[in-house]
Amino acid sequence: MGKYGQKLAEIEKLIGELKKEAPEQIGAFHRFMAAVESPSALDAKQKELINLALAVAAQCEWCIALHTKGALQAGATRQEVVDAAMQAVLMHGGPALMYMTPVMEALEEFGS
Repeated sequence: MGKYGQKLAEIEKLIGELKKEAPEQIGAFHRFMAAVESPSALDAKQKELINLALAVAAQCEWCIALHTKGALQAGATRQEVVDAAMQAVLMHGGPALMYMTPVMEALEEFGS
């Protein structure tokens, strides 16, 4: 398992722990997430690309791993992933540019 596969495993571990420690709250969060991520005016790919850009701006490597993989699974191309992430760089500046590193690494690990 690569670095970003490990990040996904860490997310799963955390969610498992929170299901035991805070089942009501994590359940509510999952229901909210499912409702927001359901295709509506935007399709799944568009939403994953937006989530990826926000993950870069938020500087969250776990979110970058999750949404890079999600975007690829939803049919995004490598160029669409890079383009979406660059929108965060435009809006968030130099710190977001540095978080293009995990985006590029996740693309390599998950295939594109």
